[in-house]
Amino acid sequence: MESNAGSKALSAQLLRGRLDVKVDGSLIDPGALFGFAERNNPKRAFLFVSKVLGRHIPVRPSVMEASFKSLAQEIPANLPGPVLVIGMAETAVGLGAGVHRAFSATRPDTVYMVSTRHPTGTELLTRFEEEHSHASAHLIHMPVEPDIREMVLNARSLVLVDDEASTGKTFINLHRALVDAGLTKVENVVTCVLTDWSRNAVCKAIGSSAHQVSLLQGTYDFHEDVDAPLPVMPQVGSVAAGDWPLTPEKDWGRLGVRDVEDTLALGLKVVAGERVLVVGTSEFVWRPFLLAERLERAGADVHFSSTSRSPIALGHAIGHALSFSDNYGLGIPNFLYNVRPGQFDRVLICSETPAQSIPADLVKSLNAEVIVDAQ
Repeated sequence: MESNAGSKALSAQLLRGRLDVKVDGSLIDPGALFGFAERNNPKRAFLFVSKVLGRHIPVRPSVMEASFKSLAQEIPANLPGPVLVIGMAETAVGLGAGVHRAFSATRPDTVYMVSTRHPTGTELLTRFEEEHSHASAHLIHMPVEPDIREMVLNARSLVLVDDEASTGKTFINLHRALVDAGLTKVENVVTCVLTDWSRNAVCKAIGSSAHQVSLLQGTYDFHEDVDAPLPVMPQVGSVAAGDWPLTPEKDWGRLGVRDVEDTLALGLKVVAGERVLVVGTSEFVWRPFLLAERLERAGADVHFSSTSRSPIALGHAIGHALSFSDNYGLGIPNFLYNVRPGQFDRVLICSETPAQSIPADLVKSLNAEVIVDAQ
């Protein structure tokens, strides 16, 4: 990444072209907020890799928490309730939960849900498309608990959370799908992202009822090399129940929640200064984050990261990659980025699927402990 402090211009030369970025405003130094990477995806070549998200780069929980609070503070305080906060699968489900936790501390009429690519076997509310994605289909489930369902269906404000907005089309698609599905009382829509490159697209599409908040705003231009070969993207777009299906009883957001309890490995002990990595798996990241937060408070040197189905090339912000089969039994590749064997004293892989679903070679290579959600 090259930087020009005067114009706040950044650029990256990728295999398929040059990405030029102009930062218009930022609450955090851009270099501390994101880096660049190249997707193994013929639909879009580039990726903004967050340094505060805890997905592709290990991050201290306290740093993640600071970004949650900073974003929540940007959300208009006078939104009419109920307020439905939605975190976007898979990358932003933890970010959305963190923003919801911070925002809900100021008012009682909020509920959190996630879009998902893992059906629970219960009724769907709607589905929508993220057109540029490696896995374009998203599901939104209908809440099962009557009080949560009532809050969702009567929501007057939507807060839609993602790691970044490049064109805003995914947010526009989700808003339209929710209204078409029966959320007809929505008066305000707030998009809430770490980095916003969308040129105010959501406000232009929805109108004066929309607000866009972020930690950084800017624009980008991608100058594609039309002669560069397109990558072959692995088949990672599955939206189905795998060999290890989910149960609604252990829900942490797919069916809607007011809050989520810290329940993982309550008896786990750490040594002061011990280098610990807590790894969430796919969309299961919020309870693992709560564990990481607890261990950091106990004095360990904790970082948090997550496995992903997003195929990313080595280079730029991606210095190392591990590839293995997913833990839901879908038969699709998953990845863990910027985590090297031996880098941490202790690695805790957290899962909502049984321990035997975690690939043995991943556990062995990281000398990891597997922690299963028994909630």
